[in-house]
Amino acid sequence: MSGKHIELFLVDGIPGGITTAEIAGWTGHVLSGPRTDIADILRRDEAERNGAYLLLGDDADAIGGVRGYIGRTETFTRRFKDHQLKKDWWDRVVLVTAKDDGFNEGHWGYLEARLVELATSAQRITLDNTQSPVPRKLSEAQRSDMEAFLANLHIILPVLGINAIRQRPAAKPTIDPTPIESPVFTISQPKTGIEARGIVDGDEFVVLEGSRVVAAWTRTGTSDSTKRAYEAYGAAHAKLVADGSVVVDGKIGRLTRDVPFTSPSTAGSIVLGRSCNGRVSWLWEGGTFATWADRDLDGSTT
Repeated sequence: MSGKHIELFLVDGIPGGITTAEIAGWTGHVLSGPRTDIADILRRDEAERNGAYLLLGDDADAIGGVRGYIGRTETFTRRFKDHQLKKDWWDRVVLVTAKDDGFNEGHWGYLEARLVELATSAQRITLDNTQSPVPRKLSEAQRSDMEAFLANLHIILPVLGINAIRQRPAAKPTIDPTPIESPVFTISQPKTGIEARGIVDGDEFVVLEGSRVVAAWTRTGTSDSTKRAYEAYGAAHAKLVADGSVVVDGKIGRLTRDVPFTSPSTAGSIVLGRSCNGRVSWLWEGGTFATWADRDLDGSTT
């Protein structure tokens, strides 16, 4: 697998502030920043370029706890005035432009439509877009250029902590033909009918659509630390039920989408309704998750 040289620049030297991101040899340029810094963002050159953008904000009722809007504009400075009046929920903006201004309105219209399509299929955020944009008609060569541009966005946006368009590995466009492929892991509890499947995707463990999970988290714990952990698991499970990611039928819940977690243990705990060591509870044909994760430590390959 080839590496990627990504250059991040903290404009004010503050983590979480205005940040620019580029990939070596790529014509694209990404700027991310909080709404509290919008005055400084609007004074930058990027705000006056053609491009696409994302507005993102925390929302407890949204899928993944994030609400978003995707658009395109000839100048974000003018577009912002409209969003300032009509959209009060967002707290972070991401501007996607080209360093050489080599793309026209048709290119950005195509990218906008593809970003909305990918965010809709990824089901990681709730989109505030009321209409799905129609892709602009581009030549075969132009479409190829934009798909290559988009492939780099798949890499750079998660580096900035933005997973809105992040797809399952099998469906994710890639410009690297040899990614590390995860096996499909399973975890089950036959007496209760629980049976789930999951895969590793970068820094996430993704439980797959159709998995059968516990209908509700009911454990409370005894010690203070256990109580806090169980409350967090219970809240996470309840959130999945509330946003429709888990549909409950009696004592079993079924995932209606792929759901990412920060670790196999967190995933296993949500699935089983109890504390779980995911490294030993998730299984594949070669053994446990730990066996796969540690596969190269002794020099062997799987």
